[in-house]
Amino acid sequence: MTSSTKTDATGPNAAKLDTERRSFMSSLANTAVITIAITVGMTVLSSLSGGFGSRDAMASEAHGLSLPIIVHLATVLPALVLGPVVLLRRKGDRIHKLLGRIWVVLMLATAIASAFIRSPGAGIAGTGFSFIHIFTVWTLVNVPIGVWLARKGQVARHRGVMTGLYIGLCVAGSFTLIPGRLLGNLMFG
Repeated sequence: MTSSTKTDATGPNAAKLDTERRSFMSSLANTAVITIAITVGMTVLSSLSGGFGSRDAMASEAHGLSLPIIVHLATVLPALVLGPVVLLRRKGDRIHKLLGRIWVVLMLATAIASAFIRSPGAGIAGTGFSFIHIFTVWTLVNVPIGVWLARKGQVARHRGVMTGLYIGLCVAGSFTLIPGRLLGNLMFG
């Protein structure tokens, strides 16, 4: 192999990799800043407004099913089922794009509804938000990033973001089934 064929460490390939790495790190930093800003904003808004949750929603006669929980369940369950269909079928065709758009709307609605599901006075520093709400912010930030990546033709990064969001959906969902949490109590008594 001659030195003219070794362009992996130097030359145009190295410059392209360096540019992509810087772009990725910048995107990651921006996502972190946006996530922190949204979390702080939601905490301040919640504190100023007395909280988004309703104490009556947690009463045993209501079975804890407030409107935000009903909306959340009505959007998260179809997103949970539709996710593997979108991820596993052929990519880039009209049906993939349609199902992907439906999944994106479901995920955004799920995340927005989850921001209103909280227990005032409890949670992180008494805000009513639990650690599972980090996924709410993560979803609100990363769904638009995933769509943007698809529109820019960055298919591998789009796939990574959307796969990560689906895995996060499954992980967050599994935490809601822990006994002592509302859904865990509804399912397991």
